[in-house]
Amino acid sequence: MKKVFMMAIALIVCTMSIAKKKSDALKAVMDSKNYAEAVQLLKVGLDQMTDNEEKAEAYNHLVDLAMKKVSKETTIISSNDAYTQLKQTDKIEPYDTIGLGDAICNAIEAAIECDKYDKMPNAKGKIKPQFAEDNSKRVWAVCGNLINIGQAVAQNNETAVLKYWGAFTDAEINPFFANEDHNRLKEYVGQVAFFAGHYAIQAKDMERANRYLEIAKKDPTQKEKAQNLQLYALSSSLKNHEDSVLFVNQLKQMYEQDPENVNIFSTLNGMYEGMKDKTSQSAFIDAHLDKYPGSYIALASKGTMAMNENNAAEGAKWLRKAADAKPDNAAIWTYLGMCLNALAATASDNNTSMKYFDDAIIAFDKAKELDPNKQMANWGYNRYQSYYGRYGADDPKTKAAEADR
Repeated sequence: MKKVFMMAIALIVCTMSIAKKKSDALKAVMDSKNYAEAVQLLKVGLDQMTDNEEKAEAYNHLVDLAMKKVSKETTIISSNDAYTQLKQTDKIEPYDTIGLGDAICNAIEAAIECDKYDKMPNAKGKIKPQFAEDNSKRVWAVCGNLINIGQAVAQNNETAVLKYWGAFTDAEINPFFANEDHNRLKEYVGQVAFFAGHYAIQAKDMERANRYLEIAKKDPTQKEKAQNLQLYALSSSLKNHEDSVLFVNQLKQMYEQDPENVNIFSTLNGMYEGMKDKTSQSAFIDAHLDKYPGSYIALASKGTMAMNENNAAEGAKWLRKAADAKPDNAAIWTYLGMCLNALAATASDNNTSMKYFDDAIIAFDKAKELDPNKQMANWGYNRYQSYYGRYGADDPKTKAAEADR
């Protein structure tokens, strides 16, 4: 028995004799009980720490300090919920909403940074992660609070909303939290990512906006509006030709992934038109029609493109197809009527001219039926021209059309 005891003492002495001595920089961080102070000490002393193991320990201490604040505030919230259920509202205490949100964000950031060094070789060249599992579990467990906190401050602090909802969205996809249970928050991810993208646009942080909206697009309930907002954000940030070229290339990639998306098609088509790249625009529309011959948006685009080039016959050909594909669009009927009016005016004989006017009247009457208040298209004067050309100035039909112009 005595021998065993002596061996234990010897082991303790041996362990103590080879125990690693902590650097002064690490000691300074570990002695700090204040998060902000510890952060500053770590920034100053990081390069003075002996190895990655010390750096990981220092960042883990930051996680501890941040989580201490989180624990304090969430304890108050839990107590308040209990008091509310018990109708003991006089015992409800205020809590630090912003402080809680900041602490969770700090914990996320510190935990991820801790993991970076924790996975690097120590002074002996060995990799011995110590903190990943515990930090992943305890930090992810409180990330959901960022959803409510962002909603609570949304009315008067857009910067804070972006910070909290952005932090939640980034944490959701960060590999550090991959092993945690994401199912309980899954229904909120797309919506939070969408609004994070919205606030990122307002903050003119287009990189984050694009990242968050890509996440939102994975949620079927958010996909369409996230896509529209993303297109708006990208198009509104263009400053020069180089930006436009870059945007066109992004749109091409988006189109390849989702060729039936009308908004992507329209935006890319509009970019070609705005850049006056008629060759690329025509090739793009024709390639789309080869795949989708009944595509209303492509037929309409081909028709209006011909119309803008003063090719009334080609314009009428494609606009008629567009009207057949989507007969409830007053603007297309109006454009078709305008092309037919132009053909009537240049027809080689009167019979042909009258036939074009008859067809134009049919198109304009359809536009009037669909859009009597001219909210989508101003068909009035062009319709009057058709009646005038077909029936003359004094015909009652022409007079009626004149009143509508």
